[in-house]
Amino acid sequence: MRQVDGEGGMMALAEQREGGKLGVFALKRLWSRWLGDQAVAAEHAADEWRTTQIVFSGLGLGLEPTMRHVLGQRPDFAAFEDWIIANNGGPFAPERIARLNAALSGAAVPPATAARLHAIEAAPPVLDADDLAHWEHQGWVRLRGAISPQAAQASAEVVWRTQGMSPDDPAGWGRFGPHQQCVFVQMFRHPVLDANRHSARIHKAFAQLWGTADLWPSIDRIGFNPPESSGLPFPGPGIHWDVSLVQPIPLGIQGVIYLTDTDPDQGAFALVPGMQRTIGDWLQTVPAGREPRQHAVDTLTMTPIGGLAGDMVLWHHALAHGPTPNRGSRPRLVQYLKFFPADFGICPKWL
Repeated sequence: MRQVDGEGGMMALAEQREGGKLGVFALKRLWSRWLGDQAVAAEHAADEWRTTQIVFSGLGLGLEPTMRHVLGQRPDFAAFEDWIIANNGGPFAPERIARLNAALSGAAVPPATAARLHAIEAAPPVLDADDLAHWEHQGWVRLRGAISPQAAQASAEVVWRTQGMSPDDPAGWGRFGPHQQCVFVQMFRHPVLDANRHSARIHKAFAQLWGTADLWPSIDRIGFNPPESSGLPFPGPGIHWDVSLVQPIPLGIQGVIYLTDTDPDQGAFALVPGMQRTIGDWLQTVPAGREPRQHAVDTLTMTPIGGLAGDMVLWHHALAHGPTPNRGSRPRLVQYLKFFPADFGICPKWL
């Protein structure tokens, strides 16, 4: 592995369009910032985060493994690009790079991409009027049959293999898997998981809620929530938000796919319905000097949402949410996935 020499001064920050063999705008700039440990000015923080999310989605990179590799191995840029290509399983299609650069530069999407996005927008809706009304009032919706039963089963098998466990051996469930953090499992790329990210049905649901099909899929993790036992209590996390609570909270849509049938008491995903409409008022009730996120732990009650294998729950990220203790007899297996536009809203100040 070729490494960057960290001695002798701060690494120069690459220009926005300075690239390498992949020809991806902003990639070398991000790499040089990470290795140079250069802070982002407050007025540019939102744009930097958007850029990072688009680059990672376009190149199929998970945030955690990428940062671990860059900061741990400190590769030079050519070696970093080689690692990205290997992570992808081979070279990238030219259209993919062209679309990525168009999003990073504000240019129009390539014609082939535009035709594909138009087909998604023109496809029949997957969320009906009742679903959309439920979304507006409750802030969440269930997309039934987001992926096929066969895709759900194949995805569940990926979780079991990653955990080093078997669905037929309950005695082996009472431990953390080798890549587990809380209920999250640090597996980001697999052909089966990638196929779910390219589900036209899921893309269409997000397109209906965002009002555009020009969206980018997240490269997120899988999850394993085993039944509680005396030797393995619920690992968390508890109720939380993944967004700043500074008002107003911009639209953001998160999602989780159930890979097996999941009852509400089986460690199901849970949320506080309708909180996207009331969170501003709720924040006014937080006592002075009290941290809102801790106040949520002590005062808010979540509703667990069960589902069948292949169902997906989509929710507005202003809803307090989280997994729940698994008091069932089977583990909960999931894949986390969201879609977002290149100009998604973000508040750089964290509350």
